[in-house]
Amino acid sequence: MGSTEEETTGTAKPITPYDAASSSEPLLFKPNASSTYPSPPIEEPPQPDRSESEPTQFIQISFNYGPRPFKDLPFLFVFLLSILCTFAFGIFSIFHRNHNYSNVSTFTYDSSSSSCVQGISLSSNPIWVLKTSVFSSSSSSLWTYVAWTLVITLVLSAPICFLLLLLLKHYTKQIVYVLLPFFVIVPIFFDVYWFVACTLSSSCSDTFPLVYRILLLVFVLLGVGVIVWIFLANWHRIELTVRIIGVATYALSRNLGLFLVIPLLTAGLVVYYAPIVVFLVFSTFNGKIVAKELNGEYTCVWKQDSWVPAYFTLAILTMLWSLTTMVEAQVYVISGTIAQWYFSKDDEKPHRSIRRSLRNAFGHSSGTVCLSGLLICVVRVVRAAVDSAKEDVPGIVNLVLRCCVNALMSAIEFLNKFTINFAAITGEAYCTAARMTYELLRRNLLSAVFVETISTRLLAGVIFVFSAVYAIVVCAILKGVSDLGDNTYIVAGLAWVLLIVVLSFFVHVLDEVIDTVYICYAIDRDKGEVYKQEVHDVCAHLPISRNSRSSFPSRTLGV
Repeated sequence: MGSTEEETTGTAKPITPYDAASSSEPLLFKPNASSTYPSPPIEEPPQPDRSESEPTQFIQISFNYGPRPFKDLPFLFVFLLSILCTFAFGIFSIFHRNHNYSNVSTFTYDSSSSSCVQGISLSSNPIWVLKTSVFSSSSSSLWTYVAWTLVITLVLSAPICFLLLLLLKHYTKQIVYVLLPFFVIVPIFFDVYWFVACTLSSSCSDTFPLVYRILLLVFVLLGVGVIVWIFLANWHRIELTVRIIGVATYALSRNLGLFLVIPLLTAGLVVYYAPIVVFLVFSTFNGKIVAKELNGEYTCVWKQDSWVPAYFTLAILTMLWSLTTMVEAQVYVISGTIAQWYFSKDDEKPHRSIRRSLRNAFGHSSGTVCLSGLLICVVRVVRAAVDSAKEDVPGIVNLVLRCCVNALMSAIEFLNKFTINFAAITGEAYCTAARMTYELLRRNLLSAVFVETISTRLLAGVIFVFSAVYAIVVCAILKGVSDLGDNTYIVAGLAWVLLIVVLSFFVHVLDEVIDTVYICYAIDRDKGEVYKQEVHDVCAHLPISRNSRSSFPSRTLGV
């Protein structure tokens, strides 16, 4: 995976002793005269000819800068067909709507014609009058403070994310170790503060009796105890996790354009959703007013057309598929961009790396992205159906069925974890990328399940502390400049939730960077090359996959 000059001259990048001693035969790579390994021969037991047993020959894995062929096109066509049907029937629902939908109450049953006829329409709608009175009440000041607080929070969220990135880049260890105690202190503070404030407030104490307040207090303390136990049990991995986060934040800091592109993709999804929501609203206006017998009397009710429920199902499934596809497209763009940085020389930023990843994600690999999104959508829908299903099957049978479904869904998510990252690097089809990723990790004795999931938990704790401190500051400012009273906590809570959502997006991007760097390290290890020494220094300490240790002969260097 080196440059053209390296291949012609025979020079190679330096190899760490760890890589030379523990890596197995490179996957998808044929040794030749210009191999990067030392000259001493490698003695291995005779093995059957791979060309006869495996028709697919190993190829050199690298980021595919060249033209990529279209992959998984049938799934792209199905996705586009579902969108086309959703918009076509939605436009039809607008022109086919029944204008009498909002005047059902004005229709009465006419026994002479055995049908519903329209009477005198009401001058005003009671519901509209109620809504108007609510929004024109004295609570307008509360909505004003809510609006301004959320707008200011949204504006400040960008510099807060940038500040957090810089802190994690330069002071990862200090930030993590300083904030670790706050993972315990902040929940306990809020828990005790709420208990005392609710006890002193007559309205709150009447709503929540003392028994419920004590139960909530104990429940939160138990949750804090679980958090403490998790950190103590994984304390030996904290240092490694800190180094992994530091490498990922450095890689992300070299590609700051992702913070502009990914939110724009999310905004594009919102714009795409807007007409579908309008179509769903207008589809409910398709129907007619019919007479219905109820307790011996006829009343006029609204009856939807028979195709409306089917259209709701189609539109909702299309929206879910579009959501998961957009998420996978974002992962594809992140992975492609980070991979181009990883395999660049001398830490140089590749030219137009984000543009190239966008062109691949929404061009030649769009079918692969749609297939990946479809699998994730199916997993979410099936799990939601299983979780919300009624207990119709009693006893152990129901438990076994649920366990089987959850195991199957977990296997699909496991298959998809690194597949889209690998497809973004190589441009392979989904099934080929899944097989090659599994073989790549297994061949190099790397765990197919990323071992450092604690990094996500640490980052979640960091953004929780940051957002909690921000909420306390907002609450103190509102206490001083407004007379909202107890509503101050509501406004501060909304600001806290909004900042958590924005920072969660930052953690999501950082998680995908970690996964991409992990795959790039596996490719490096597979080829015996070192493109980013700092990544190898960290990932070399990750536990190897013990299940695959006996499956492959170890590489021994001749003396």
